[in-house]
Amino acid sequence: MSIMVAMTNPTPEDIAARIRPALTKLYVMYFRIAEQSDLTGPQLSILARLKDNGPSRISHIAKQEGIRIPTASNALHQLEQRELVERVRDESDRRGVRVTLTDLGASELQRVGEERTKYLAEMLGTLDEEGLKRADELAEVINELADAYGANLIDTTTE
Repeated sequence: MSIMVAMTNPTPEDIAARIRPALTKLYVMYFRIAEQSDLTGPQLSILARLKDNGPSRISHIAKQEGIRIPTASNALHQLEQRELVERVRDESDRRGVRVTLTDLGASELQRVGEERTKYLAEMLGTLDEEGLKRADELAEVINELADAYGANLIDTTTE
């Protein structure tokens, strides 16, 4: 006689408990390799948003990044010092300032992005063919999670 066990749908907590240790390990290994870059992950994320969205107000960048305005302002100041972004007057509201990606910023974003894609590809290259197929299917879920998570988690108006 066989006993049938009812299968339940996994909860977010169940999934998190299963993948958190591996994600932490992969994150640490990836950033050890990527440490050679002189741009941090958050700086790259801001540059990528500016590339995708065009000139943006600091408050908008903070909201999209899920960080507070002073934190965004500090990160942008560091990028501005390196001439990767510049502040420009908002033509629709002369009191406002938008941040835009410079040509140097765009080329650095591309260079570092290509470098980090290569590092991640090397990690993925350790998988067999079946593992690569499953990773490809998971890529869409990871991208959806990255797009959906974080923007409304904290109040960006104070630090």
